[in-house]
Amino acid sequence: MTRTALRICPLCEATCGLTLTVDGDRVTAARGDRDDIFSRGFLCPKGAAFPEVDADPDRLGRPLVRRDGQLTEATWDEAFAAVQAGLRPVIEAHGPDSVAVVLGNPNVHTVAGALYPPVLLAGLRSRSVFTASTVDQMPKHVSSGLLYGDPLAIPVPDLDRTDHLLVIGANPLDSNGSLCTAPDFPGRIRALRRRGGRLTVIDPRRTRTAKLADEHLAVRPGTDALLLFAMVHVLFAEGLVDLGERAEHLGRLDEVERLAADFPPEAVAPLCDIPAERIRRLARELAAAETAAVYGRIGSTTVEFGTLTSWLVDLLAVLTGNFDRPGGLMFPLSATGPAPRPAGPGRGFALGRWHSRVSGHPEAKSELPIVALAEEIDTPGEGRVRAALVIAANPVLSVPDGDRLDAALASLDFMVSVDPYLNETSRHADVVLPPPPPSRSPHFDYAFNALAVRNQARYTRPVLPLADGRPDECEIHARLILCAGGQDGADPGLVDTMVIDTALGKAVSDPHSPVYGRQPAALAQELTGLTGAERRLDMMLRLGPYGEGFGADPGGLTLDRLLAHPHGIDLGPLAPRVPGVLRTRSGAVELCPGPIAAEAARLRGRLTESPDGVLLIGRRHLRSNNSWLHNVPALTGGSNRCTVQVHPDDAARLELTDGGLARLTGDGGALEVPVEITEAVRRGVVSLPHGWGHDRPGTRLAVAAADPGVNVNQLNSGRLLDPLSGTAVLNGLPVVLTPVR
Repeated sequence: MTRTALRICPLCEATCGLTLTVDGDRVTAARGDRDDIFSRGFLCPKGAAFPEVDADPDRLGRPLVRRDGQLTEATWDEAFAAVQAGLRPVIEAHGPDSVAVVLGNPNVHTVAGALYPPVLLAGLRSRSVFTASTVDQMPKHVSSGLLYGDPLAIPVPDLDRTDHLLVIGANPLDSNGSLCTAPDFPGRIRALRRRGGRLTVIDPRRTRTAKLADEHLAVRPGTDALLLFAMVHVLFAEGLVDLGERAEHLGRLDEVERLAADFPPEAVAPLCDIPAERIRRLARELAAAETAAVYGRIGSTTVEFGTLTSWLVDLLAVLTGNFDRPGGLMFPLSATGPAPRPAGPGRGFALGRWHSRVSGHPEAKSELPIVALAEEIDTPGEGRVRAALVIAANPVLSVPDGDRLDAALASLDFMVSVDPYLNETSRHADVVLPPPPPSRSPHFDYAFNALAVRNQARYTRPVLPLADGRPDECEIHARLILCAGGQDGADPGLVDTMVIDTALGKAVSDPHSPVYGRQPAALAQELTGLTGAERRLDMMLRLGPYGEGFGADPGGLTLDRLLAHPHGIDLGPLAPRVPGVLRTRSGAVELCPGPIAAEAARLRGRLTESPDGVLLIGRRHLRSNNSWLHNVPALTGGSNRCTVQVHPDDAARLELTDGGLARLTGDGGALEVPVEITEAVRRGVVSLPHGWGHDRPGTRLAVAAADPGVNVNQLNSGRLLDPLSGTAVLNGLPVVLTPVR
């Protein structure tokens, strides 16, 4: 029997609502949900391919356990028994820091990935934590922590009300937005243009987003901080600074002005390859706009001065009066986030509370740079990593020098992967725990609602039931937590009960909470939901900023109310949140924190450099998401190809031919890759997409292996990092390009 069902798409940050066609026990088609309160029917090729993603025959259906050197199918009880038997001896003999926890970005796309890894980390107490953040967005977390006291307080451009959008190092028409959850980014850009607004794109490549812009500036890769600092210089020098209504909450402005004095446009122009007068006009246009927002993404974060660039993005909003106001940069308010508190000083944000064993890298947000994972495993000595829990991550492809990490993972005493595939990383595991397909999982966007351009809440239950005896993804995570604590065999529901009891205990002790002074056990009895994860969602909604507070506001949010609105509940446009959002020790926005001032001094030293050579940048494909989706036939081919894009002038100079092979050499290795000659990239720049390189033995990815591409991160040794965030420099890397005869 054919029916339809609703599901939120988990394949990128746009979080679009889907209407699925279900025939028996499989999903046969997907279209956009026109009644979805956020996405309004928008659908991209990834969402349309949901049925193929869901039914990929290479998805693992049962756990794998290594026996006599070979991964073989096992029962779930056998798999978890093997996890505890392999993990506990390592912890007991060498301590929790000997176990690395590696988290990939698919975790933020699932309910289980959002709810359970924090519990695992709290119980394990390992400082060896590595995530995809340090090859992605960690500079934004660090700059937000330094500015606002909270690394998760990331302001987003108020896309639907801005008059001027400046995009730097981002291609949201292909990425669908990132750190800016906005279904139908193309439609929102077109709406900006229709209302007379302006779009300016700063990017070394003429992306699909750049083609829509009023103006595209092809900046030299890695010089974003210089360009933005020169704009700040102009704002001060020409008296264009206007702090607006938030002026009383801003501290240390005079120190910012002193830093910016060293970066006049004339000094910066030769390095970033943007004329000085154009830089001045950029600053003037931003200041003159009725409302304006600056949006920087991975091209501005995965560079040597990524944290400084992220700080400058927010600083430009502050200096032009576009901070925390409609049409500027604003802080979303998630339905499951903490309820607003009275303004005042907070605990602040600290960096470098501990350091990595081998290279002494400082932690950021309780994480170490993921480029340090290999050396923490393969460098002998006290405290080395001997085991790993790898959850929804494929660092062999996503991290610099994957060959070294590949060998290091093979040397571990024990490794567990939570992954639906046997891929380039999970093939090293001693136990592989595969979660079920997305159609058999619930969905709520815990992470992305905190980055959304409009406040809303949506929840979808599983579309299809689980096969008999197969645990859902939440139970897999809960049992993994129990195994890490030596409690295999205990009821997995105890994990959710513990979390609920702890959270309610804190709430009733908080004078600002609507349940202050009440009994936690009585409150727990009021929670609804079919599973422990749903009861946790119900609790978070009730205690959240729109919640009914366990009776305090009968019209507020609960799980039952959300279920009664299957297309979601609109919670309104973004609203000003300063000073309540601030958690700095001063209670104000710290405009010039010490680490930022030190980075500005380091950047000043680059003003005497003479740039030369060919620089490598990445690129995003609409029909892809990192290394996840190359095994889906509908999402391969066409523009989604692993080619090195080269400007025609560079191709002629280097004697390269379109479709021929070129040899790319970086400080981490060399690759041979097909050439694509195009004017989309500027002179002196080549572009190669990430997530490819599916040619290693021992994987089960038939479609991906048939067209493996090359791993761009193998060109990168990982030695160059943004020092504040520990983020690997992936863009603006010097390379040598030669023809393969």
